[in-house]
Order: sequence, then C-alpha cells, then structure tokens
Amino acid sequence: MCGITGWVDFTRDLTLERKTLAAMTETLRPRGPDAAGLWLASHVGLGHRRLAVVDVEGGVQPMLARRGGPETATVLTYSGELYNFRELRTLLSTLGHRFSTSSDTEVVLSAYLEWGAGFVDRLRGIYALAIWDATREELVLVRDRLGVKPLYYYAYDGGILFASEPKAILANPLFTPRMSVDKLPILFNPRLTMPWETPFTDLRQLQPGHLARVDRSGTHETPYWRLVSREHHDDYATTVSAVREILDDVVVHQLVADVPLCTLLSGGLDSSAVTALAALRSYRDLQSYSVDFAGADADFTATALRPDRDTPFALAAARHIGVGHTPIVVDPSALSEVTPTTLAARDLPSLGQFDASMYLLFEQIRARSTVALSGEGADEVFGGYPWFFDRSTVWGDTFPWLGSAPRLTDCLAPDVLASVRPHDDERDRYRTLLARVPRLAGESGLAARMREVLYLSLQGPLLYLLDRKDRMSMALGLEVRVPFCDHVLLEYVWNVPWQMKVADGREKSLLRAAVSDLLPPEVLWRAKSAYPATFSSDHAKVVRADLAAVLNDGASPLRELLDVDKVKDAADGQREMMTMANNLQFVLPVVEVDRWLRTYDVSITS
Repeated sequence: MCGITGWVDFTRDLTLERKTLAAMTETLRPRGPDAAGLWLASHVGLGHRRLAVVDVEGGVQPMLARRGGPETATVLTYSGELYNFRELRTLLSTLGHRFSTSSDTEVVLSAYLEWGAGFVDRLRGIYALAIWDATREELVLVRDRLGVKPLYYYAYDGGILFASEPKAILANPLFTPRMSVDKLPILFNPRLTMPWETPFTDLRQLQPGHLARVDRSGTHETPYWRLVSREHHDDYATTVSAVREILDDVVVHQLVADVPLCTLLSGGLDSSAVTALAALRSYRDLQSYSVDFAGADADFTATALRPDRDTPFALAAARHIGVGHTPIVVDPSALSEVTPTTLAARDLPSLGQFDASMYLLFEQIRARSTVALSGEGADEVFGGYPWFFDRSTVWGDTFPWLGSAPRLTDCLAPDVLASVRPHDDERDRYRTLLARVPRLAGESGLAARMREVLYLSLQGPLLYLLDRKDRMSMALGLEVRVPFCDHVLLEYVWNVPWQMKVADGREKSLLRAAVSDLLPPEVLWRAKSAYPATFSSDHAKVVRADLAAVLNDGASPLRELLDVDKVKDAADGQREMMTMANNLQFVLPVVEVDRWLRTYDVSITS
C-alpha cells in the first residue's frame, strides 16, 4: 500500500514544477515510508511514496512500460494490492508480456497495455491508481469497487490535481481550502457524505468502482462496476457452502505478502471468522491484536451498540483458533494528546477518541507487523447492525442508522438553520441514494426494503469506516486488508434473499452458518458490538473542557454558526442514541470541526 499524487496541466510546462510535485509527494511519506519516486513530462507529473509489501526489492514507482521517450511513455503510479496478480501475470505471459519484477504493479501496467481502460474489469483487489498514456495524451484514474483505497481530485480549467489524501493537493498553490456553509451537515455527521463528496469546495472523491479520463477536453468520470440484482437460485445449504468457499478463497488471496502479517481480532463474529480462516491457511505463526482501555474494568458502560467488552471474547477466540493474541491497552489520557496527529492523518475533522485509539492501536501493531487483516464490512454485507432489526428504523423514511435520533445540525443558529435547511439536505441525500438502488423486478415488502437498507449501508456508513481505517493505518505505514469487501463475495451475498441472510432469526445468520465449525459458541453467538469506546470520566472532562473552550471563544470560526445554548443542552442531555457511545460523542464534531477549520485555515463561504 502506498501514496500516489500527480498533476496534469495542458497549459503549462510541468517539467518546471518539480519542486511543487516533490512537495506534494512528500506529504504522503507516512503512507509510503520505504521509497519515493517522481516522473515528469511537459504536461504531466506523477509522484509516488512506497510501502513495500510484495517484491520488496522490485516494484519501483512511478513505473514506465516503455522507455522510448516521454512522448511514447505509459506510466503508472499505484496504491493498493492486486490479489489476483499471479493469475493475471500468467495470462499476460501467454499473451507475450515479459516481466522483470515479481510485483503486482508491473502486472497492472501490463494489463492496461493489453486491454486498455477495460483492464479494470479484470482487477480483484483494493487500489487507487493513475496511468498517464502519452500516446493518447490522457490520464486514467481508477478506484477499487468498494472504495477501500481513497483517491481525491481537483479538476480545473486546463488540468487536474489528484492524490491519495487531500494534503498532497493542499500542498499545491493552485488549491485554496474553502468550504460552503452548506457542508455543515456532512461535517457534523460524516455518514451523510455522498460517495463523491468532500467538505472542501471543488475537491471531489473519485467514486468507488469509477474511472476518470482526463484529456484536453476536461475530466470525465464514469462507472466501470455496479451491483446488479438478480434472482438467487441456490438453496440454503448450497448458499452457506458457497459463502464459505468464496470467503476462504478471498482470505487465501489476501494472505499474500513478503512482510509480517497479522489479524485484528475483536472477538466478534467477523474478525474471528477472518482470523480462523487465515490461521487455517497461513504458513506462519499468526498473531492477532485487539484494543482495550485502561480502567475499563471499572468504567465500562453497556450501550445498544456496545453491549460488552471485546477483550474476553478476543482471548477466547484466539485460544480456540490457536493463534497468539495481544490486547493493546490504551490509556484514555493519551487520546487527546494524539488528536492533532489523527487530524493531520485525515485532513478532515477527527473522530475524536475513535480515531485516536485506533491510531494508538496501529502504532503498536506496526512495530511488529506491516499487514493486517480486518473484519470491516461484514455488517454491511451480511446485515449485522441493530437497526436492521428495529422495525421503526427500517421503515422510517430516512437513513436507518439515523432514525428518529437528534441531529447536531439542529444546534445551528436560527439564521444558519434557515439557510442550510439540514432536514431538506438529509432528505435529498436519502432520495439520491435511494434512486441508485439496483432493484429486483417483482421484489416487494420487507425483502425490497432490506435491499434498500443494505445498499444505503454500503454507501456513506461503510465508506466512513473504510476511510477511518485507511487513514489511521496508513499514517503509520500499516496496510489493512478487508476480506469482506471483496467484490466477488459481495456480488454473491447481495442477491441472497434477506430471509436467508437471517435464517436463524439473528443478525448475520448466513455468515454464522458458514463459519460455525471454526469458532467457540460464545464467539459464534455473540451479539454485535461496535469498535470499543472509553467511558473514562477523565477523558469526558477533557472533551467537556474542549467544548466549553470553543463555545466561549468569540474567535472560533464556528461560534456565530451555532446556537450555543442548544449545544450545551445536547452535551448535558441523557437521551440514549443507538449509534452513539454517549452525548459527548454526539457533540464532539463541534470541537473537531473547529480544530479542522483553524488548522487548515479553511475559509467559510455562504
């Protein structure tokens, strides 16, 4: 996994801009601590920071397919892992391609040379990449199907800037950090962010499963992959067997690495299944890790989304599977200290303790491993969240994970509230995504609604989780792989009827049945428990103090946008919210958005 960036401009000579491109590339050093590379021609510059995972000695980037001069070059800068690169390498060899490295990078480049832009249909993995085709004077940008790897771009008249993270684009003087006040809803609730959207004005994400072509006529983004709904004809036993077979194949492919590999094991069904399958197939002593908080024995508080602590279940799963396990214990007092680091990793408002504890977890893991397998995505694919089983939220005319919970945007000042109209904004976002649902002809009732609910969950919520994991891991040069986000697995499970997905009346019945022989009963039947939160009173005091500082600071860029009394009431309230650990988590975006606006000197426009 690496960091990529680049600049195409048909109106200027970019060979004179090496210093700027080098600065853009250097911002991505944490994503690629092992090596750096630049390639420039008259209208294009590509940068790369490398984290060496496969073929540590080879795979240098940007990689050139031909060395006959810039006017005929085809050049690749690539971040990610191609899990089927060995199969593609064999196929390309039969078609006459010759390889000088063992890297998947060279396979990606050869695939483009063989099949043109259609090469994306053959890729299986997680990736963000850019290819400059000099003979066509065209840049091709590609992002993996589920958006595991990030890719941002700023298109302007005559050119484009792109990068794995906003920081590289911010390093170019062409881009000015601005935001419209209309973006407050996605700053206060990132799960509402559309797949192409960022809070920065004119900065877009390349959508998952999309390809963009950049030439003299401009930037043109099109999908190369979409979910397709079709009748599922397998009976239950066959379906369970198929899920197990696909998942086993996915994990086998994702174990490929020339560096130390581990798993993230929370003791939940998802991560335990991945760890168990990895242990069956791994040729090495597999290690696993989880996160916990100092003092949790005394201050843990059960909530709807976090009914119990992970550590006892993680240890039970590890013992049963036969892997070594280390709980990484985080001191809650360290969370606020690392928040500036997580903000710098994200270039967007931090998620507070959740970013901070994940960063501290990954910091410990990175000292021992370079690659980790995670259970992210299973809840969205198989149906694992509590709101999937709450009738009022399922049938509510909005995003199910929001339901009737309070919205932080209700704490905006009256004039801002009237201008932004956050409830209309939320409804528009909901309707926009609902119109994209790949429906099945003749499907109705609960089956049809759950297809909508699952599709909506694969959008903002999953991208929000994948983005957090990518940023916190890659800030430390740790590659995290997500087997449940494999598109072959998703395409199969997507079309399994909802009643078959919950055949035993519980969440993720299908997954549970597929791995029932691998896990102990207490793990197999454990209720969904989200990523851990700390309930430390000392940490709560820090958050309250930070919030008070913002609300009392007349120089805060948020101060005039908020109804301060409403924010205070929300912080002091006792209402339980399904997706929140507590009320302080609900109001935390006020603190983090303020910090982001100041740190990045973001100007707010109406």
